[in-house]
Amino acid sequence: MTNSLEETIVAVDRESETGVLIVATAVFSDSPTKFSKDEIRTSLRASTLDGIFATIFCNITGGVLLSNFFVELQASPFQIGMLASIPMLANLLQPLGAYWADRTSSRRLYGLWVYGISRLLWLPLALAIIGLSGHLVAPQGMILATLVVMAATHFLGAIGSASWLSWLAILVPRQLRGRYFGFRNSTFSLTSLVALPCLGLIVSHWPGGSIQGFGVLVAVGVVAGIISLGYQSRMTDVNPRTYLARASAPPLEPVIELGTDGPTPPIAGPPELPETAHRSILNNFPFLLFLLYFGLWSFGVNLSNPFFNLYLLDNLTLDLSWVTLYNGLGAGANLLMLLIWGKLADRIGNRPILLLVGVLVALIPLCWLGTGATSLSIWLWFPLLHLLGGGAGAAIDLCINNLQLTIAPVQHHTKYFAMTAAIGGISGALGALLGGWLAQLSDTGGIGGLFALSSILRLVALLPLVWLQEPQRRSLRQIWQQLKPIQVWCRKSGVAGSTQP
Repeated sequence: MTNSLEETIVAVDRESETGVLIVATAVFSDSPTKFSKDEIRTSLRASTLDGIFATIFCNITGGVLLSNFFVELQASPFQIGMLASIPMLANLLQPLGAYWADRTSSRRLYGLWVYGISRLLWLPLALAIIGLSGHLVAPQGMILATLVVMAATHFLGAIGSASWLSWLAILVPRQLRGRYFGFRNSTFSLTSLVALPCLGLIVSHWPGGSIQGFGVLVAVGVVAGIISLGYQSRMTDVNPRTYLARASAPPLEPVIELGTDGPTPPIAGPPELPETAHRSILNNFPFLLFLLYFGLWSFGVNLSNPFFNLYLLDNLTLDLSWVTLYNGLGAGANLLMLLIWGKLADRIGNRPILLLVGVLVALIPLCWLGTGATSLSIWLWFPLLHLLGGGAGAAIDLCINNLQLTIAPVQHHTKYFAMTAAIGGISGALGALLGGWLAQLSDTGGIGGLFALSSILRLVALLPLVWLQEPQRRSLRQIWQQLKPIQVWCRKSGVAGSTQP
């Protein structure tokens, strides 16, 4: 995978050597801030390593391991819904974090302080969990303590999220976003593929019990989180004040006067700013459609997603090692498909993929109906469902991120990203809380009725995409022409290809 990233950057270097200097300059200069190729290469590599260790931290302090911890403490479905809703509710603070971050002088220092504190908060909780294994703390008290730490750490993380995404959007060249984010996310999926089954086995077979084993892993996760920040500190820093000033400044145009020895110094161009620079979010119709889609989609997805693991661990009483194995299979499918989705997004755009794959993802909860603790489900249906969810989910996550980067004006990235996170956070949190409440009601069909309702709402969420027009969109005929070579590069490796979409 590293070779793929190196080949992408080297290919751009070769273009400049053969005379296509304008193309190479456009690749590395699509933002007001200029970076050398070495700075970009170092930053992208550091960002990938940062994400790998952050993935280990997130796999331990969230997901199936944390859900199993709550099941061990006999938490109710509503409490598990609260567990899933807290990270999304925290996104409401992203606009405030964007406001603060844009008034600092360093994206790097801002991120290190915010994420460093938020991850260190898990260390006292790890000691408390280990104490619970010796019956030093009541289970319900530990549930409350975990929810409090979850809230504190995710609220802090939300304050830095928009700043971090804006930082990465500046460092990643526009023409490489689909390919790089596909490569980057695939490394995270590989990390989850290897780590999740191993972590599940450690917790299941820990000599002092699964609760104590989880506490030890939380301490290990904190160490991994701090290591990830060490790699993040190696990324090229950006001063948001300087960047925003350059992004909002009018262009400079050289003026050549006859009779002089050479051109005069550049003078300011027309005083008007680009249209998107002064247009408010409320007047940006494509972005409003994107927000409507993202909010409805987050609600429909989180209505059921947090309860797939609960269904396996609690309703079917499967062992944790089985559930982590299934989640690892989903991560593996995510890994294999991300590179393909990234390349396909560069060729045909993000909106067509979101529409087509979105229908498939919407039908996944229906496929869970009729499964049970049978050999057929354990050995066939559950692995297939996780493979399907991981592969299709890779397309959704990647294309939503790319579409947001495309629609948001570059000089207002943090504000737009924060607004998107806030809308997605509140709608996703409401979906998780409503799902936790509905899962306890037998009159609504319990968890089975919840899965069916989630499928319907996911299909409804796709409607705003029908009217959303992606910038630099292609016609259906152009998309078909772009799809013809795909079979060729899929047969080869799915990695190598032209740097031009």
